[in-house]
Amino acid sequence: MNSIRFVPTMVHGVLDYVGGIGLMASPFIFGFVSLGGIAVALPIVLGVGLVTYSLLTDYELGVPSWRVVPVWLHLSMDFSAAGLLAVAPFVFGYADEGLKVWLPQVVSGLAVMVLALVTKTDSQSAVTVSPAKATG
Repeated sequence: MNSIRFVPTMVHGVLDYVGGIGLMASPFIFGFVSLGGIAVALPIVLGVGLVTYSLLTDYELGVPSWRVVPVWLHLSMDFSAAGLLAVAPFVFGYADEGLKVWLPQVVSGLAVMVLALVTKTDSQSAVTVSPAKATG
């Protein structure tokens, strides 16, 4: 049976850092920074959190001496944070501020939820080669 998890952790790691920076910049990029409040603070805080726990994750792009977060936990945090991002405009009442505010959050939240579900849970940094396989 083929696993639904096909995205390598290295690819996921690149997307983590790009996504984290994108979240922090999104209120400025999409022009809703003037709204203030949770609409602006949430993507910034989630972006900072994403970059932080990515640095601490036990995968190829985590800082080697800081790798304390297992990949499965990282993916769980991704899924939870992305779910919050996707529903936040409706839960916190700023969806009526327009598409430029809520649509990027909903789309990116749903996309990250899918990414978390299809990313492998074993990183190349955690995979070891047995001597029998290494010598052929």
